[in-house]
This record gives sequence, C-alpha cells and structure tokens, in this order.
Amino acid sequence: MTKMPAPNQWVYLDNNATTRPDERVIDAMLPFYREGFANPSSFHALGAIAADAVQVARKQVAALIGADRDSEIIFTSGGSESNNTAILSALETQAGRNEIITSTVEHPSVLALCAYLEKAGRARIHRIPVDNLGRLNLNAYCNALSKRTALVSIQWANNETGVVFPVEVLASMAHETGALFHSDAVQAAGRVAMNIEAAEIDLVSISAHKLHGPKGIGCLYARRGVRISPLIHGGRQERGRRAGTENTPAIVGFGAAAEIAEQLLPNDMPRITLLRDRLEREILRSVPQSILIGDRHNRLPNTLNLAFSEIEADSILLMLDRALIAASSGSACSTGSMEPSHVLRAMKVPFSHLRGSVRFSFSRNNIERDVDRLLEVLPRAITDMQVDSRPMEAAYD
Repeated sequence: MTKMPAPNQWVYLDNNATTRPDERVIDAMLPFYREGFANPSSFHALGAIAADAVQVARKQVAALIGADRDSEIIFTSGGSESNNTAILSALETQAGRNEIITSTVEHPSVLALCAYLEKAGRARIHRIPVDNLGRLNLNAYCNALSKRTALVSIQWANNETGVVFPVEVLASMAHETGALFHSDAVQAAGRVAMNIEAAEIDLVSISAHKLHGPKGIGCLYARRGVRISPLIHGGRQERGRRAGTENTPAIVGFGAAAEIAEQLLPNDMPRITLLRDRLEREILRSVPQSILIGDRHNRLPNTLNLAFSEIEADSILLMLDRALIAASSGSACSTGSMEPSHVLRAMKVPFSHLRGSVRFSFSRNNIERDVDRLLEVLPRAITDMQVDSRPMEAAYD
C-alpha cells in the first residue's frame, strides 16, 4: 500500500471529486459503528435508537435543500444511483410518455443511462446543446418539450465548469407539458442556496461526499405526490421506494454534514469565491494563452476551470502531484479516458486547448496559503512546458 503524506502537506483543490470528511461528521458516525449498530428496521429498543438517528438525518438533509417534508428524502448509495432511479422511475410511472430531455454536458451517470435506454428502444432521447460558455440552448430545449416528454433531467451545476443552470425556469417549462423535472444537484448542494419547494422541482439527486460527508451515501428528493418505481427491490425500507438495510452510520454522517453545510454556507462561499477569483486572475495574467472555461458570471463559487495551450492536462496534473497539489482534468468518473472531456467538446473549446483543461475546486478547508503555493508552482511550470512542447498537431502525425 502506498504510504500517503500527511494531509496537511497537500494543497487539495479537487473538491468537486470529493471533499475531506468533517471531523464532526466522523464523530457523529462512530457511535453507530459501536453502540448503535442495530438494524433500524428491528422491532426492539436498540433498533429504535438507530431508526431515530436515521429520521434525524432525514430532517437535516431536507433542511439543507429546502424540502418541506422529510418523507420526501430517499436515502441511496449516492448520486449515480439517485440519477438512475429518477430517470427509470419517470419512464415507468409516466404512462404514454417515452421521451427524455437532457443536456450534452450531464454527468456520465445520466448520459450513459440515456444512451442505454435509447439503444434498447425504451426511450427517445433529446440532448440539448450548450454554447461556448456552457449555457443551455433554451430555444432547443423549448422545441424538444412535448406531451410525449416523461422527464427532463438537467443538472443544477456542471461538475467540470461550475456553470449553474436556470433549473427553476426549466422546471416550470417542463411542467407546462406535464413532464417531470429532475436535477442532478450533486455539485450544487452545500455550495449554493437551494429551496426545492419554491423551485417546484420534482426530483433532485445529492451525494454526501461532495459536502464533507462520507462516501457511499446520497439521496433522491422526490416531491410529495411524485410516484417512485424502486430501482432496488426486496424490502420495505424508505417507504418501499429503495430496498436494503439502511447504512445507519453513513446516513447519520450525511445528516451531520448537511446541517454543518447549511450553517456555514452564508459565510463560507463568499470567502471561497475570493480565493477562486484571485487564483483565476493571477493565472490568466501570468500564463500566456491560458483561457477560462465556462461562464464567469454564473458558476459555482468554488469552481475554476482553466485551459492551457498545446499542453496535455495529464502532464500538468503529474507535475502538480509531485508538488503535493491535487487538482483534476474533469469528472472523476471519467478519469483514465484518453478522449477529451465530453463537456469541453460540447462547448467547442478550441483544439489547441481541448486537452489542456485543469479544474481547481475549492472547499471551506482551503486558505490563502493554498493559492500562494499553487501560484509559486503552476505559472512557471506551464511556461516551461509550452516552451518545450511541439505543436499538438505534429504529435498526432
């Protein structure tokens, strides 16, 4: 097993991939690995203690996203399961409707399932394009809506660029045709204020490990009255909407993380925005031919995607890794792919920059010193790489 440096030696700027669990979250979870180990569905006092803890967590998660009823929270294994459940359930419960509308920049858990359903002949898929800033083409979206639309699935915010989508407006337009509206809010929860009830969104996916909670736990919000066809069958847990013994420690950790995020969001995000903006400003100033990817004015406070000319992102990330700086070239679910990001291709990023995109994503754990450290390393290294590199076209001859 690789010996890891102490966490405090790293500059960690890959928080859209995962966040470091809050110590308070870990402390909340530990008793349910020890004294509170009982099955929440068991009919005895120990089971009741675990069941009560699950219920508290349900209320905490509901409060974070502005849900009126904790019964609208269905615990799942994470964002991918929640996305799959929402899409498949909408097809099964919307009689006479077999069309799904999504965007070209969704998370792979949405796009891969839509491709599977299309190939199997189970659904017609409309993929709405984005412009060069990553913003949805509203005319194309409006034209795709019809009485045959079962579900619209559009992310709240993009995981690679941080671009925020107008989900409230999109949901209202979908409802005019009788369609359900689902949003993958995995990147948005805990980073922007959310009021699900006011937005009148039907289904929302969230994952705990993006907001300093544990991995392997998430939820699907299902607005009261929206029917759910279970993805996993075999038990009556989650009111019959998701079978399987509840992961009590992880659920408790999710609840604690949600409560902490709700409390800290108003103060944390303005501070994080300043860190991100300083990094953006200094790199664009000091690195020739670097460009910002995405909409500068409408994105998550913590996300910065920059692309560098004629350099492979993997080379940049390797250099940063050696300097104990963690960043990413895009979705962690696509790591290892030799193909350029589907998000960047959809945005028609110039070929010269297409493979040189690096995402820096902040959290409440980041401080000014992290930006200082990155600015000491990155601009000089990028300049050296650009001097040493051949034109990318020649590399593919």
